[in-house]
Amino acid sequence: MTAKPASNGKMSIGMLVMKARTFIALIILFVTFSILSPTFLLLSTLLMICKHVALYGILAIGMTYVIISGGIDLSVGSIVALVGMISGGMIVEGIVIKPFGIAIFPQVWAIVILCILLGAFIGYLNGLFITRFNVAPFIATLGMMYIASGFASLRSKGSTFSGLRGKIELGNTGFEIFGGTTLGIPNAAIVLLLFTLIAAFVLKRTPFGWHIYSTGGNEKAARLSGVKISLVKIKTYVISGICASVVGIITASQLQAANPTNGTGWEMNAIAAVVLGGTSMSGGVGSIGGTIVGAFVIGVLNDGMVMCGVSEFWQKIIKGAVIIFAVIIDQVQKRMQDKIALEQRNQSKA
Repeated sequence: MTAKPASNGKMSIGMLVMKARTFIALIILFVTFSILSPTFLLLSTLLMICKHVALYGILAIGMTYVIISGGIDLSVGSIVALVGMISGGMIVEGIVIKPFGIAIFPQVWAIVILCILLGAFIGYLNGLFITRFNVAPFIATLGMMYIASGFASLRSKGSTFSGLRGKIELGNTGFEIFGGTTLGIPNAAIVLLLFTLIAAFVLKRTPFGWHIYSTGGNEKAARLSGVKISLVKIKTYVISGICASVVGIITASQLQAANPTNGTGWEMNAIAAVVLGGTSMSGGVGSIGGTIVGAFVIGVLNDGMVMCGVSEFWQKIIKGAVIIFAVIIDQVQKRMQDKIALEQRNQSKA
């Protein structure tokens, strides 16, 4: 009789470590890079990391919704590039109406709205292909990744839109505010904070959040409970598209330039942040808070390796290994939870 409590105690400690693994990893990375690089803890460096984390975090918030619902979105990086090119093109060249030989230069607020609608539309198409035509999420979003990337390059025939400051006489100035700072804090970080609070509230405190969890956890049971599965999935992809479009706007604003290669590979950073944050790739489990900690791990890891002079090739290897390790740990945690649940059922029967 005395062995069971001891076993349960060890299991509880193990589960506690598992749940806090991402935060522990973040602390280890901070300590390691602060030792290896004397400039790592400088305020300027930390602000730079925050700017990068904000971009990964906003992308990862949308990805969290998608993965919890049982899907995946590989198109977000290309949406970042496409939105950057569209916004940059509207600032530099305007909206050209060839039949009339004129160009309309929208104000910045209109550019932002149009770009967000574009991201939402691409997300809607992803959701439509998956729900209406039964295309696997991996294939549907992979195809959309190539389509969005192609359109991004076509917008300028592969060239860059630079000097995205607008002109006073055209009334399209102010785009740089999204990549700027407020009281020394990057505006991107402020946007991340707002998105985090809203996304966490929706996921945990609203019926829609429950529908997302139930769809990813047990789609058949959710459908029998009256959940509109197709609508829930489409909404998650729309949210992911909106998050990607916001990142595209912020990125172009920070760089004051738009290039078709912006955002390349960022879908992997977003997925890594989500997985590191404890969201299960099989769906039904995850949290926004965990994702944000995961985004910090990815951001600190990326910038820390650059500051320490780690080869770009090794950076890819290390990030790939981190993703695989995170998935393995997720499976270990799941087995531990199942074992605890089984022991509790056996004890209750006894």
